Amino acid sequence: MAMATAPTSVRAPARWQDFLQLLKPRVMSLVVFTALTGLVCAPEHLNPILGAVAILCIAVGAGASGALNMWYDADIDAAMRRTRGRPVPAGRVQGADALALGIVLSLLSVMLMGVGVNWFAAGLLAFTIVFYAVVYTMWLKRWTAQNIVIGGLAGALPPVIGWAAATGTAPLNAWLLCAIIFMWTPPHFWALSLYTSEDYAKAGVPMMPVVKGAKSTRAQILVYSLLLIPVCVAPAFTGLGGAAYLGVSSLGGLVFLLLAWRLFRSHAGEAADPRNDDGLYDVRAGARDARNLFAFSILYLALMFATLLGEHLAGLKPLEFL
Repeated sequence: MAMATAPTSVRAPARWQDFLQLLKPRVMSLVVFTALTGLVCAPEHLNPILGAVAILCIAVGAGASGALNMWYDADIDAAMRRTRGRPVPAGRVQGADALALGIVLSLLSVMLMGVGVNWFAAGLLAFTIVFYAVVYTMWLKRWTAQNIVIGGLAGALPPVIGWAAATGTAPLNAWLLCAIIFMWTPPHFWALSLYTSEDYAKAGVPMMPVVKGAKSTRAQILVYSLLLIPVCVAPAFTGLGGAAYLGVSSLGGLVFLLLAWRLFRSHAGEAADPRNDDGLYDVRAGARDARNLFAFSILYLALMFATLLGEHLAGLKPLEFL
């Protein structure tokens, strides 16, 4: 197994913004949001100060995972148009510094969660960090086209950790929140990979379009989308979500399926016309259906979790189907 090495020379002294970028703040914000939803949806209310500590620990743990990922993946990031400007491959931060930051923040977040909140939540947090930094980053990402499917568990666990922080347990509804993110991850990332497949191929990352081709990837996106929507609607039938959630998950799910169907019928990932620039959303004309599903998938997940969060904060009663 090849370990990434950082550039031997640094172009300029690292700024605090570079170390912040190591923590992947965009990913961290999604982690914090879903973890907060899990914490608020839990039937027992945690002391606000302890709740803030729990969310801080989850945020720091997510940042630690990001720093470890950027340390190990410096070689991959340097080869990809989308990631070559990150602090380590760009030479603004030494790989050893990213590694040290990741280790220190990992230990700090887990220990503070255990001492300040409870050790069950701390154990789940530690598992999530190890799973993302070691199982996904060091193994799955480089060796199998199922990297996103299996590795998606790391990104799906924050609401379970938030729930566990509040109650010390992880019941069915907590794992249902996890299942939503887990099933959402493959169509979300495979849509992205359809219009960045050249980057992944150049870097030697076995993403699905590189290994199985664009047509197979589009078909698998459709299959996962069909499986995803019932999972998204399920909280309305388990006492977790209310009428607003049922409406958002159902109507949003229909839009998601429509976009997945249009992507399936398209030639996304196969067109040969040039790109306009290096922007994430400036894609080849033939890949716009992939871009559209990728963008809407983010909105769909955010709306569902925001609705659950709003319903529970407002004290709205869940639907009583069971």
